[in-house]
Amino acid sequence: MSGRPAWRGLLVSVREPAEVEPAVRGGAAIIDVKEPACGPLGPAAPATIAAIATIIAGRTPWTIACGELAAGAAAALVQETVDLLPPAATPPAAVKAGPAGIDLAAWQNAFRAFRAGLPAGVEAVAVAYADADCASAPAVDRILVAAAEQGCGLVLIDTFAKNGPGLLAEGTERLARWLDQGRRLGLGLAVAGRLSLDEIAAVARLGADVVGVRGSVCRGGRSGRVHPDLVTAAAHAAPRRRTLKEQDPRDCPGSVHLSGTSL
Repeated sequence: MSGRPAWRGLLVSVREPAEVEPAVRGGAAIIDVKEPACGPLGPAAPATIAAIATIIAGRTPWTIACGELAAGAAAALVQETVDLLPPAATPPAAVKAGPAGIDLAAWQNAFRAFRAGLPAGVEAVAVAYADADCASAPAVDRILVAAAEQGCGLVLIDTFAKNGPGLLAEGTERLARWLDQGRRLGLGLAVAGRLSLDEIAAVARLGADVVGVRGSVCRGGRSGRVHPDLVTAAAHAAPRRRTLKEQDPRDCPGSVHLSGTSL
């Protein structure tokens, strides 16, 4: 992959088929599928993921949260899900699994194996937890360097603990430093972690390519249900989604181009 990839805009995490329409109607550029009751990157059941993909029906790129790399089952989840997709469904554009519970050397090996085990055309997103100590995970700056060394196109900076302070609880200085490092390494950069609407705008101003949300676009918080009006407000605050005319396909070989959004 040459240059930074084409990921851009608001990512909304959904947990069930009924949340797809509110997310798409509200203006999500990317739909992510996860089960929030199972952790920060909690995987949904393959049948649920396939049902959601069927409803998305190619209108927007979609991704899968696959849990933690340490569990060793992330690539198998993706393959099982792809095998369940009906012929008309678009496969996931990308998938991600977290670094909790492993050191940097173990992460490098696990992420390499994860990428190698994915179906053709599915991109692996590296994940770094801002609260790395809480997750017993490598520090963000070390994952950024290691991800770039492996030729990864996109890194998600997120929080592991979803019942504690949000990503920007300590201000924007450390996130700005990470984003600057990632840009210098040629990485695409996604940011999530209990962000409020005001914080979404702040993250966009710092230069993130993608902002990921769930709780702030749900009535009833992270375990509630996605609401289109909240998605619309978040989409207005998020980085502007890139159109096909703005995307040079040579920047991202094998990328998925759907409904005016490149991923």
